[in-house]
Amino acid sequence: MRSVAILSLLLALEAPAKPAAAKPPVIVELFTAQGCSSCGKVTAAVNKLADEPGLIVLTWPVDYWDYLGWKDTFAQPAFTDRQRAYDKGLGLHDVYTPQVIIDGRLQVSGATEGAMDSLIRDARRARADPPDMAFVGADRVAVGSGHRPRGEADVWLVRYNLKAQEIAVTAGDNRGQTVVERDVVRELERLGGWKGRPVLFRMPAISEEGLATVVIVQESDGGPIIGALSQDGEEAPKPSPSQNKTPATGGATGVR
Repeated sequence: MRSVAILSLLLALEAPAKPAAAKPPVIVELFTAQGCSSCGKVTAAVNKLADEPGLIVLTWPVDYWDYLGWKDTFAQPAFTDRQRAYDKGLGLHDVYTPQVIIDGRLQVSGATEGAMDSLIRDARRARADPPDMAFVGADRVAVGSGHRPRGEADVWLVRYNLKAQEIAVTAGDNRGQTVVERDVVRELERLGGWKGRPVLFRMPAISEEGLATVVIVQESDGGPIIGALSQDGEEAPKPSPSQNKTPATGGATGVR
């Protein structure tokens, strides 16, 4: 019976006469570091955006400032790799913090808060043609038919902590300060590829209870975001008691 229901969902997502999919949320990504002396004001401004409807904020702590004396407690190499892919695609010469990426299409120094707000408004008004997406049970997500991207789009699973977290920095440029971060990404995993036709992906078990989930369909190599589907921490499945934490990875692990 379960397989019949899944097949019916995929057929519905492929139907050519379906109405236009709902406009996906705007994805606002902040690349920052606890040891970045110029990031505090920007981080606070982005934290406030997290409560706005129609936005999903993701905070990506990067590790390339660790040499200054403070090892970022949340940073992972995969997060830095994501920023480097964006900057290469946007024609930038190097990574920097604080940087805000909006829908994978636009970037701005977080230090220019007015410019950031303007780009978010533009993103809200932009035309969108996303595929239908739906969670199937506790461990799968379906991506329906849509405009075929150039090559193959990536389907990313991102899990992040909605709560504000205070970190007391004891070394480096921010020594003696308390950094407050929220929506910090804890897991990043590539589920597989999408070529415009319906696909069902298996999601790995969640590693921490209460993490929110967003599945992002994105043109390859840090390209524009095509669609996104979110699930908050209350809706997400609970980890098993024996579940070990899973580090972020850029490798494909999804089963289609």
